[in-house]
Amino acid sequence: MTEEPLPGGAVREVVRVGDTVRRTASANTPFVAELLTLLEARGWTGAPPWLGVDDEGRETLGHLDGHVAWEPAPRQPAAVHADESLVRVARLVREFHDLTAGTALAGDRAVVCHNDLAPKNTVYRAVGGVLRPVAFLDWDLAAPGERSHDVAHVCWQYLDLGPRTPDVAEAARRMRLIADAYGLDGRARGELVATVRWWQDRSLRGIEAGAAAGDPAMVRLRAAGATREIRAAREWVAEQRATLERALS
Repeated sequence: MTEEPLPGGAVREVVRVGDTVRRTASANTPFVAELLTLLEARGWTGAPPWLGVDDEGRETLGHLDGHVAWEPAPRQPAAVHADESLVRVARLVREFHDLTAGTALAGDRAVVCHNDLAPKNTVYRAVGGVLRPVAFLDWDLAAPGERSHDVAHVCWQYLDLGPRTPDVAEAARRMRLIADAYGLDGRARGELVATVRWWQDRSLRGIEAGAAAGDPAMVRLRAAGATREIRAAREWVAEQRATLERALS
């Protein structure tokens, strides 16, 4: 069958073949297979179904129809970034976290985290005539972790926290909206801004280390300015930390 390259694959080659998606396998493929199988078995439709490995050794997943917001915010329909969509994203995260809590896949951590939640990895469909998030793609980096890890990543990526943020107070309000919709409280809520910066540090180190080791994908990301953008975002969050934390308290 004809292979159709899919947009947005910055790290691994992704193609569509009929009603399936084929992705280059990785060391984490066996874990992803177990995770997606578990989520499907428990009736959760927020992730693509796992179909196995094809003759070329590629991961084979069911294709999810819908709008994938892989382009930057200005090119997206307004509904993608609406409050209602943020709430739905947070609730979807809570759903798969709850399904993985206490499982062998989570190990000694609270849940299994996606670890790359962003609009570019989200499928939107018309719900009541309006685009709303219904599923997450690209589970390559999934691993045991803490609930606040994914919530912080959602805040960073879906709000595009950084120098491009036009209104700090509005970003703080929407950050609280995400935490409230997920139901994050206690110490994890108080440390959410710090966890955003932890993610930024982790991403920066990962790209720099990968590029230094000659990983082609990381070299491309660095050349495209990813490390420069992350540093700027990290500095912005540090400067606005007090405002963001007040909104969460």
